[in-house]
Amino acid sequence: MTKSEKLDPRPDIVVRRIQGDGVWARVSSVGEVGDRPFILVSGIGVSSHYFEQLAPHLMQFGPVHALDLPGFGGVPHARHALSISQFAELVGTAIDDLGLEDPVIVGHSMGTQICTDLVAARPELTTLVLISPVIDASARTVPVQTLRFLRASLHEPFRVKLLAVVAYLTCGFGWFFKILPRMMSYPIERTAARVRASTLVIRGEHDAVCPRPWVTRLSRAFPRAVDVVEIEGAAHSVMHAHAREVAGVCVRHASGARVTRAAVGAVRAGAEGGDDAGIAVVPQAPKQEVSLSPADSVKAVVDEVEGAVIEFKGNKTDDDRLVELGREQQAEARARGRD
Repeated sequence: MTKSEKLDPRPDIVVRRIQGDGVWARVSSVGEVGDRPFILVSGIGVSSHYFEQLAPHLMQFGPVHALDLPGFGGVPHARHALSISQFAELVGTAIDDLGLEDPVIVGHSMGTQICTDLVAARPELTTLVLISPVIDASARTVPVQTLRFLRASLHEPFRVKLLAVVAYLTCGFGWFFKILPRMMSYPIERTAARVRASTLVIRGEHDAVCPRPWVTRLSRAFPRAVDVVEIEGAAHSVMHAHAREVAGVCVRHASGARVTRAAVGAVRAGAEGGDDAGIAVVPQAPKQEVSLSPADSVKAVVDEVEGAVIEFKGNKTDDDRLVELGREQQAEARARGRD
């Protein structure tokens, strides 16, 4: 990575609230200029920190706005469980309040349901990215999905597992289990038929929650599905450990280019026929060398933990400025290893 290609080690994160009907969401924004903005919506129980690796890569193309919806990421939950459509309406309010014109809508896991519902209701939105979409219509039961999630988690990096544990504890199991039935029963494959946006579907090679047959069937339900992409070596949280690969296909899609027409050797097509026909398989990018000394690595970890504590305090005291400061410190600490 050349000096000009390095990511900004000190991202200026702006945290603001979006008011809904008796609830509010938090938007963490980074980047100010670029071709098109991105809206990022995470899955059930987790926070926008799941996009911590993806956002710095996307912001080289346009501003990034990552949402923490009611009950997630330290945002207070509502008295009653919100439906997928109610979550989608709040995302739509965020787009309006931010004054965004046709942002690229990106959802992960349950966030794909929210984003699909949103785009189906707002035909002016023209670009949709679904990362690890749920729920497989042929396996819509909690026991099966739990088993698949555990299988996929075996291939997740330690940091993703840590983020998940912290996020679920912050969310609280009471709110999680109120929302779970809404996610399990949401028919994303039926809503897909009303989507007119150009759609990209991304899965990880080891994502048992989002198997190849499911993404193939789901992609066919979208009138304008452009590509189905699989990232080698990735699991359900593909956009974290494989952020560069995911960002690359997202930017190509947002630019109107077909991923399957990438440079020879960068993408290979799936096997002819069968459930994986038409899937573009993107090889893993080479791992980047970390240039920090052991002492600097320890310092970066300490600074990141301190930033997390500041953010936690901000959530507990309802102080968005502390949340903002904490997130900035965490982002700066993570960025050091990319220098």
